[in-house]
Amino acid sequence: MLLDSRKAIVTGGNTGIGKASAQRLAREGASVCVNYYSDQEAEGADQLAAELRQGGAPKAIAVQGDVGREQDVVRLVSQAAEELGGLDLLVNNAGIEKQIPLLEMGLADWSAVLQTNLTGAFLCLREAGKVMAGAGGGVIVNMSSVHEFIPWPGFAHYCASKGGIKLLMETAARELAPKKIRVLNIAPGAIITPINKFVLDDPEQEHAVESEIPLGRMGSAEEIAAAVAWAASAEAGYITGTTIVVDGGMSLYPKFV
Repeated sequence: MLLDSRKAIVTGGNTGIGKASAQRLAREGASVCVNYYSDQEAEGADQLAAELRQGGAPKAIAVQGDVGREQDVVRLVSQAAEELGGLDLLVNNAGIEKQIPLLEMGLADWSAVLQTNLTGAFLCLREAGKVMAGAGGGVIVNMSSVHEFIPWPGFAHYCASKGGIKLLMETAARELAPKKIRVLNIAPGAIITPINKFVLDDPEQEHAVESEIPLGRMGSAEEIAAAVAWAASAEAGYITGTTIVVDGGMSLYPKFV
């Protein structure tokens, strides 16, 4: 198994790519803390943790926390490290998006996305990094997006957050390498998840998106989870400070002539 005896936190781990990642890490031998946002999600997160334990994870717990709130992140990381018996893997996955034209975007709309997607990633990276540095190393995998380098009209706040994660990752990778902490991004393209429901519910939009992908289809959360598991493993031990793009060729700009 790729991740035997590893101890991981997956933020936003109760749905979509986060859920698939938690399941894959557990199958690869890791103990997993499933982070979820609200009390309304508690039952599903607890059920997922139980499934992970039944599926062979040495330990699996569910911990509520808003990654954009410093006190929540401090508590999340501390509790996970204590209950799992350590922490050497963070999957910085929690994120939100909402389509709003730039000239109609309120400060509250901008701030909400940046607070979760960028500030949340920073807080989790910082707190998990402290634990890893004290324990001799670890891996931090940030869930970025092809929109860390591809503009997306209507999603200026989302693109800004992912562009910020790119340089946060690169800077953290340089700074933390002496502490034996690898830091990298996974950049999904168009993936079938609840966050993309607005596309999946509109056949015309779905067709338009698929026409931008050379492989001709949207990806699955499980395909992203496979990349996460490999990137976190010793097989990728010489990889840090870079973004692994998993997008079916979307970033090749197939319609650009």
